Amino acid sequence: MNEIASQALAETGGRNAPLLDGAAPHAPDLLSATTPSSSVSDWIALLKPRVVMLVVFTGWIGMVIAPGHLHPVLAATAILCITVAAGAAGAINMWYDRDIDILMRRTRNRPIPAGRIAPGEALGFGVFLAVASVLVMALATNVVAALVLAASIGFYVFIYTMWLKRRTAQNIVIGGAAGAFPPVIGWAAVTGGLDVLPLLMFAIVFFWTPPHFWALSLWAHADYARAGVPMLPVVAGARETRRQIFLYTLVLLAVSLAPWALGLVGLIYGAVALALGLGFVACSWRVLRDEQDATGVSRTNDAPARAAFKFSIAYLFILFAAVAADRLVG
Repeated sequence: MNEIASQALAETGGRNAPLLDGAAPHAPDLLSATTPSSSVSDWIALLKPRVVMLVVFTGWIGMVIAPGHLHPVLAATAILCITVAAGAAGAINMWYDRDIDILMRRTRNRPIPAGRIAPGEALGFGVFLAVASVLVMALATNVVAALVLAASIGFYVFIYTMWLKRRTAQNIVIGGAAGAFPPVIGWAAVTGGLDVLPLLMFAIVFFWTPPHFWALSLWAHADYARAGVPMLPVVAGARETRRQIFLYTLVLLAVSLAPWALGLVGLIYGAVALALGLGFVACSWRVLRDEQDATGVSRTNDAPARAAFKFSIAYLFILFAAVAADRLVG
């Protein structure tokens, strides 16, 4: 998504700035000294399958609503390429972030920090899948779709993972573009070009990412602080994060209604977008008004933030399904 702080000391080039206070340094010798004993499930976990599911769904919706026709075999190949590319980006992300993953409770059992897959093997696996997915997309569909697919991988790996994630609290805001490419890729696979509707779908995912991820970071902020990742709650505090979540859901509501306002979709989508948007705003309002102590820390164990995070996932699935339903009915 989109996930920043000062760079950690590491083996790779460009990772030589200090960590935030309290974070531990990377221990490359320890990680590389392990003897990996991996299973198929470890290699699948390296691809971040839960994240890939949402990426593939939005890419498929982009194909469904695009004007024109793509042979079912080619369409399936395009979806496979989007799936593999997203997984490849996730694998490279895990390779690069292995030094901070080992410091966070929710990520320290990932295959690389747990020592089940060697870092070099994970990197080679990710790079191979990334190159293969782009080449196959170009052969199966068209060059435009392949170029947008390559851009999505490059943005996630180089812009978000290697540049933004450890340097700025705006990592998720800018990095959210990485997860917004799939509907554009799906559309381009069918049409060989771009248009206003897929770009608006890109914008929806882009503005959805910050409130979605910040809701998660509110109750996982201790992990990010321990790893030296400057997520917004770590840098600006919980109170400001809650305010930003609410503001972004208001913007998201407006952006989500733009396809209907411009006449690109019909009433079915418009009604669903309005209902979902108001629901998300209600969730973010509860996050904003969550009972807090003097420092802005939740007294309810961030229950509203957890609920908002879960709602945000359902929100995107249903909203994109509504685009397809509206276009098919229309």
